[in-house]
Amino acid sequence: MVVRHHTVRVNGLDVFYREAGDPAKPVLVLLHGFPTSSAMFRDLLRDLADDFYLVAPDYIGFGQSAMPSLDEFDYSFDSLAEVTLGLLDALRLDRFAIYIQDYGAPIGLRIASRNPERITAIVTQNGNAYEDGFTPFWDGLFEYYKDRETHEPTVASSLGLEAIHWQYTHGVPADRLDRVSPDSWTLDMSYLNRPGNKEIQVQLFWLYQTNIASYPAFQEYFRTHRPPTLIAWGRNDEIFGVEGARAYTRDLPDAELHLLDAGHFALETHGPEIAALIRGFLPRAVA
Repeated sequence: MVVRHHTVRVNGLDVFYREAGDPAKPVLVLLHGFPTSSAMFRDLLRDLADDFYLVAPDYIGFGQSAMPSLDEFDYSFDSLAEVTLGLLDALRLDRFAIYIQDYGAPIGLRIASRNPERITAIVTQNGNAYEDGFTPFWDGLFEYYKDRETHEPTVASSLGLEAIHWQYTHGVPADRLDRVSPDSWTLDMSYLNRPGNKEIQVQLFWLYQTNIASYPAFQEYFRTHRPPTLIAWGRNDEIFGVEGARAYTRDLPDAELHLLDAGHFALETHGPEIAALIRGFLPRAVA
């Protein structure tokens, strides 16, 4: 199937997105994580285009979308969600499912909890919404939230090639390491190395704490609206641990839970398996 690439203006900013499939079919919005872009969905777009209409945006400051400076744009998760929703409005997508991974979770769940009537279903792939999901990986960030000045240099060091490479390869079974394309972290680094981008990412690291404060609202949305939910989680993820996957079932007891022998970027190694889970789940969820 053909993947199409577009840029539209939203709130005066260029927003890039990839799309595939027939707009008359059920809609799935693919929301990427850190430090990547809609490129993480390059294979999933083709795998699912026969059955769904897929839209995968780049957030402001990521990928091919606009990257205004910190002085020109409020780099908060609220703002990223607002622009993302603005894109969906511009595309006249009134009802849609969301696929959330990493940063895609706080962005997508802001959209969902504030517009529950528009959400048909949720697919969460290592997209955290519970404190249960935090691992020792987060200890340094929690110290950062207590004392920004002291800990910011350490946090900024996590934007180097070694750290980004680790995000893609940790928790990956040895027999699947050869499925992880080095193009992925190389592309991410090319975006991170743009002048001013690392400062943007450090600001978003600082504001990640606002997502934790939003977890109760997300969980209340789950309990009240019971969106059909598929949990497809890399169980070896050292960033968002497997307990974060299981936690969803407290508020969404009908959710489908699948734990994959994968790491944080499970699509890199288990893309066909995740595509098959979505093909089995989404038609039932939106029927």
